[in-house]
Amino acid sequence: MTARWKSLPSAVIPDVVEAEPLAGGAVNDVWRLTLADGTAYVLKGSLDAPADLFPLEAAGLGVLHERAGIRTPRVFEVSAHHVLMEALRPRPDTDAFWEAAGRAFAALHAVRGDRFGWDTDGRLGLLPQENGWADDGHAFFAEHRIRRYLREPKVRRALEPADLAGLERICERLPRLVPAAPSVLNHGDLWRANIVADPAGEPVFLDPAVCWAWAESDLSMTYCCDPPPDRFFRAYEEISPLADGWRDRMPLLHLREHLSVLAHFGSYGDTVARVRDVVRTFS
Repeated sequence: MTARWKSLPSAVIPDVVEAEPLAGGAVNDVWRLTLADGTAYVLKGSLDAPADLFPLEAAGLGVLHERAGIRTPRVFEVSAHHVLMEALRPRPDTDAFWEAAGRAFAALHAVRGDRFGWDTDGRLGLLPQENGWADDGHAFFAEHRIRRYLREPKVRRALEPADLAGLERICERLPRLVPAAPSVLNHGDLWRANIVADPAGEPVFLDPAVCWAWAESDLSMTYCCDPPPDRFFRAYEEISPLADGWRDRMPLLHLREHLSVLAHFGSYGDTVARVRDVVRTFS
């Protein structure tokens, strides 16, 4: 293990006989730890992370399991620098698995809220996820999922004034672009990499950024970022049918993710081009 892990609790380190790095995204390091007795854990950590990042993640996992009954990893230890969780398995790429995952996601969205937001701000990556309460879903999405990022320095450097003006027009037009819908419990960051499997092969959901928001806004991350096979979405709709035209709205609702990428990394890859495509289509 690298020197950065010297700060972890001594109870975790002595019995580790193997530390295998896992894919952990752009924000944290992730390791599979095997102890001398063969027990395995997953350690996710960073010495540079905001102090609330891992506590918020652990709390969000608990919310998903307790309120929606979906499977999330057990958390054994959490601090400002790491979270220690049960080790899980890679997801099987089978029809049965993706159908089960789609049904579980629909069950999550069956949990209704009475407002949009959350009782605390969260994290999406290293930056705050603003969750201020709103009674109207269009106002919530405009203020806390689009305009919130337009204040970020890297976003303002990456986008031109015409892009920013187009995003403002989208905010104003949201009630005409997205049908009114109830607030439901959102995972908040459910792309393919955040779905794995338990020992029985059932879906397990990782790395949430929970809030009460539209089901479609939550689904947009799944649909637009390395999407699962269509069986996932068909199984979802068997339990929770979506409004007509939902697939057409996915790029619009995925704006939040594009703007978050710009806010973290600046002009990364084709993100600016994708934002401009959405502006041209919907503004």
